[in-house]
Amino acid sequence: KERKHASREREREKEREREKEREGEREREREKERERKKEREGERERGTNTDRERFTDTVREREREKEREREREREREREREREREREREREREREREKERERKRERERERETETYQYGQREIY
Repeated sequence: KERKHASREREREKEREREKEREGEREREREKERERKKEREGERERGTNTDRERFTDTVREREREKEREREREREREREREREREREREREREREREKERERKRERERERETETYQYGQREIY
C-alpha cells in the first residue's frame, strides 16, 4: 500500500515537473512573440517595406529551390543515361563473347573434319 502511494506520489511529482517545463516553454514562446512584435512595430516606424522584401526573399528562395530540384533531376537523368550506356556495353561484351565462342566452335569442327579427312586418306 505504501509503495503504491509512493509510486503515485512520484508520478505526481514528475507530472508537476513536466508542467513546469511546459509553462517555461510557453513563457519563452510568448517572449519570442513579444520580441517579434516589437521588431515589426519598429520596422513600421522606420517605414521599411520589409513585407515586400520578405516576399521577394521568399520568391527568390522558391526559385533557388526549383533550380536545385531541376539540377537534381538533370543529375538523375545523367545517372540513368550512364546506367543505360553501361548496360549497352555489357550487351556488346556478351555479343563479342558469343562470337568468340562461335569461332572456337567452328575451329573445333574444322579440326575434327581435318582429322577425319586425314584418316580417310590413310584408308
